[in-house]
Amino acid sequence: MKRKLIAAIGAAGMMVSIAACGTDGDTGKDGKASGGDKTLTVWVMDGSAPDAWMAEVNKAFEAKHPGVKVKVEKQVWNGIQEKITTSLSEDTPPDVLELGNTQTAGYADTGGLADLTGDKAALGYDGWNKGMVASNELDGKLYSAPWYAANRVVVYDKAAFKKAGVTPPKTRAEWIEGLKKLKASDAKTQPIYLPGQSWYVLAGFVWDEGSDLAVKDGDEWKGNLSSPEAVSAMNFYKELASYSTAPKDKDEATPQQSTDIIPKGGVASWIGLGWEAGGAIDAMKKAGKTADFGYFPIPGKTADKPGSVFFGGSNLAIAERSPNKDLAKEWLALAAGKEFMTKYAAATEGALLPNNDAAQFKPAAGSFAEAMALSSVSGKITPVTPGWANVETAPNPIKDYMTKVLKGQDAKAAAEEADKVINERVNQQ
Repeated sequence: MKRKLIAAIGAAGMMVSIAACGTDGDTGKDGKASGGDKTLTVWVMDGSAPDAWMAEVNKAFEAKHPGVKVKVEKQVWNGIQEKITTSLSEDTPPDVLELGNTQTAGYADTGGLADLTGDKAALGYDGWNKGMVASNELDGKLYSAPWYAANRVVVYDKAAFKKAGVTPPKTRAEWIEGLKKLKASDAKTQPIYLPGQSWYVLAGFVWDEGSDLAVKDGDEWKGNLSSPEAVSAMNFYKELASYSTAPKDKDEATPQQSTDIIPKGGVASWIGLGWEAGGAIDAMKKAGKTADFGYFPIPGKTADKPGSVFFGGSNLAIAERSPNKDLAKEWLALAAGKEFMTKYAAATEGALLPNNDAAQFKPAAGSFAEAMALSSVSGKITPVTPGWANVETAPNPIKDYMTKVLKGQDAKAAAEEADKVINERVNQQ
C-alpha cells in the first residue's frame, strides 16, 4: 500500500510507564523492564513512521531506560515477506516489526510472533478500533497491536455533481439515483469509474449484506461467494458498474486510475484511497488542470451507517525469538498507546487512521480525511486465516469471478466455480 505521510511533531513526549508482562528475564525489581546496555531493534516500512514522531517515541522510551538504545531500521515492501520470514527463524530477529495487516495471521501461525494475549491491558486493547482488532488475533490469541489503517471513499467532481443537481448520497438507493442524474446530465462523462476487478470494493458490499468472502466450516475454511448475500452484493456491484465504461477485466491499478484515468477528465466520481486522491490532484496540476474534488463515504444500505470498507494497514508485533521481549512490550505499548497515536494522527494530518478512535485527528471539513474517518466505523478485514494469502495470489479467483459476471455470466453459477478455487487455496498452509 503506497503512502505519502507528512512528518510534523514538535512537542516533547511524556514518559509512559507500562508494567512488563514477559518472562524472558530482563525485568527489574519493580516488575518493569530494567533496560541496561541493550539495543532494541525496530523494523518499520519506509513511509509509515514520520521521523519526528518516531524520534519522540524513542526519546521518551530511552529516558525511562538508561543504557537502552532504540535502533530503527526502515524496510521496503518489495520482498518484505521473504525477509521477515527469514528473520523470524533466526536467533537475532528484530525485536519489534511492522507487518501488513493481511500478513499477520500467517506469521503468527508459524510461531514466529510472541503471544501478547496476557498483555492486552498494558497495550490498551479495550480502546482499539474494533475493525482493526481482528487482523491481530488468531485462534483467540493476540499476536500484535494494530497501528494504523486507511480505507477508500468516493471521490467526486464537484462541478459535475452541481451540474447534475446531485448531492453526496447517504444510501445505496440515493447513490444509484445520483448516477442516473449524472448520466442524463452529460452523456460523455462516466457517472462513476469502476473497474471490473476492484474486489476490495466488492468485499465491502458483501460485508454490508452480513456475509463474508470465506467462512469457517469446522476446522477448515470455505469460499462463500455463492451465498445468497454475496451474490446480492455482486449484483449491486454490477449495477454500479453499468454506469462505468472502465475495463471489466482490470483492477483500479491497471491502468492506475488516479494518474492514468482521472486526469484525462470525463469521470464524475470514483472510489479510491487518500494517496490516490493526492496523486490525481498532482497529476492534474502538472497537466495544467484544476482539480476540485469532494469526498463522501461509500453509502450503506441505510442512512444510519456508511457502507463497509476494507481496512488496509499495518500492525506492530514482537518476534518470538526476541531477546528483549519485556522491553519490546514497553516500547510497543508506548508507540501504540493513545498519547502517541494521537500525535501520530496529527503528524500524518489525518492521512491514516490511528488504532484508537479517541486518538483521531480532527480533519478539515470536506477533506478526504474527514470522509475516511466517517467511514472507519464500518471498517473490516479480509478473512483472518493464514491461507487467505493464497487466495489473493494471481490469478485471484475473486477478480476472475467479477469479470465473468460483468461479462454476462450468472452470478450464482460463476460464484460456485470461484468458491471451488478458494476452497483449494484457503486451507493450504
